[in-house]
Amino acid sequence: MTTDAGIDLVAFSPTGRRAVTIQVKANAKPKPAGGKGKLALDWYVADDCPAELTTFVDLSTNTAWLMTAPEVKDLSQQQASGRYHLYFYVDPAVALREGKLARRSDFDAFLFDNAAAKLFDLAARA
Repeated sequence: MTTDAGIDLVAFSPTGRRAVTIQVKANAKPKPAGGKGKLALDWYVADDCPAELTTFVDLSTNTAWLMTAPEVKDLSQQQASGRYHLYFYVDPAVALREGKLARRSDFDAFLFDNAAAKLFDLAARA
């Protein structure tokens, strides 16, 4: 698409018989959290993004995660200035504050293959 309206891709679900809109967010590689902390991946998504799904990509490992708009809202650790901030640390040994999801393994259910199969099955029932 030539203009950025918050939708990067449109996927058609043959079983759901409908199009699904997708926003894509990518990182080239993990970077120090806060500029000097442990390595983390992070993405920002506008809180008024019109896409039904968002794909979060780590280009350094060719890994992608897929979430619905409500999941992005619920799982983002911060919300400010009209956008959600989703992040996680790549080191599984990083100490976390209680109750926070912030390790890569916490998001395994959202790995692209896992989430896409589930979401497109749900789309078939919509």
